[in-house]
Amino acid sequence: MTTQITMPALSPTMEEGNLAKWHVKVGDAIEPGQVIAEIETDKATMEVEAVDEGVIEELLVPEGAQNVKVNTPIARLKGEGEAKTPPKQQAQPQPSPRAEEGKVGAGAAKFSTPTPGPSPQTGGERIFASPLARRLAKQDGIDLSGLHGSGPHGRIIKRDIEAALKAPRPQAAPEARAQSRELTTGREARSETPALRRSLEQMGIRAGSYDLVPLDMMRKTIAKRMTESFRDVPHFPLTIDIEIDALLKARGEINKRFGDNGVKISVNDMCIKAAALALKLVPESNASYTPDGVAMHHHADIAVAVAIPGGLITPIMWAAETKGLAQISAEMADLAQRAREKKLRPEEFQGGTFSISNMGMLGIKSFASIINEPHGMIMSIGAGEKRPIVKNDALAIATMMTVTVTCDHRVVDGALGAAFLKAFRSFLEDPMAMLL
Repeated sequence: MTTQITMPALSPTMEEGNLAKWHVKVGDAIEPGQVIAEIETDKATMEVEAVDEGVIEELLVPEGAQNVKVNTPIARLKGEGEAKTPPKQQAQPQPSPRAEEGKVGAGAAKFSTPTPGPSPQTGGERIFASPLARRLAKQDGIDLSGLHGSGPHGRIIKRDIEAALKAPRPQAAPEARAQSRELTTGREARSETPALRRSLEQMGIRAGSYDLVPLDMMRKTIAKRMTESFRDVPHFPLTIDIEIDALLKARGEINKRFGDNGVKISVNDMCIKAAALALKLVPESNASYTPDGVAMHHHADIAVAVAIPGGLITPIMWAAETKGLAQISAEMADLAQRAREKKLRPEEFQGGTFSISNMGMLGIKSFASIINEPHGMIMSIGAGEKRPIVKNDALAIATMMTVTVTCDHRVVDGALGAAFLKAFRSFLEDPMAMLL
């Protein structure tokens, strides 16, 4: 029996991937758990393992192929594997409990032959309906399989939907209709009418006066997700200045005392710890908006922005409130290094409850970041610098750092965001409190 292996969806945002390398060739016998290929996504390069056993009959996509759509057949497997295991899966990345906890589709690789389109079917027969009729039916919770079309060859058209709306409906229909309307008022409905795009020439840029660099998968994903977040999330910034002289002194003493043991704490490490403790001190701020309610997270899982060639990625410090500064420093160094090498596993950068973006090392004084959904807030950390301040009614010089949090107003309002920042500042200005 022959089974098709398809391009797996290795993350919720993945729409296409690059087939970086084959680890098998035609005629090779494979078994469950064997690495068969490396797939490059917008965030990382991951190994894909086989689930079924059999013999590679044909490699449908060559090594090095770019922009292969998810669910596109990439190879054919000949053997008894499909009969022994359910055909819903063919290969998957290495399993992870973290990925399975809260990320639907994280790391799941499809192994079934893709079906042609989302057309509703009944009894194995396709329902013929116009695109407008399908959209109206979806909006109003109408089951197309129960309608008889009045269009050519029995095609369901707009007037059939309108007639169905006027007919008596079962009691449960309004509920289904409401759910359908809720779905179609989100991004899916908005994406049906994309904004008009104009070329640079139409905007006055002379042809031939620039070089066009093609968008890679990471840049496409960043553009899509940041546009959606900035457009769809009602956000606002809150900014404070924090005196960090005590923080810098404590950091210096820690590194001096424990440096021989390989400990090298950064300001960013201390900000991660302080943010995690502040989230636990103000638990209402450690939240995410969902259509069904506000999710109150049990741990402060801090996603930290790391710049890599072509964009950025946010590896996650899981349960940061439970870790000491030395552990945070070591884990963050490892995550950042593997992020730059595109060797992070999906569960290491998918999820989280809060984001931190630090551009202080680049000399940026202050900035505001775009919310990284589904996080309720993202913190932007600027450079520490000597500034004149008023202390005890007298002019003084202190090292100040400007911090901004961008808040999702659906879960974190102004007072709640201010309470979080107050707690965060208290830990930075009195770093000994982080040791309690």
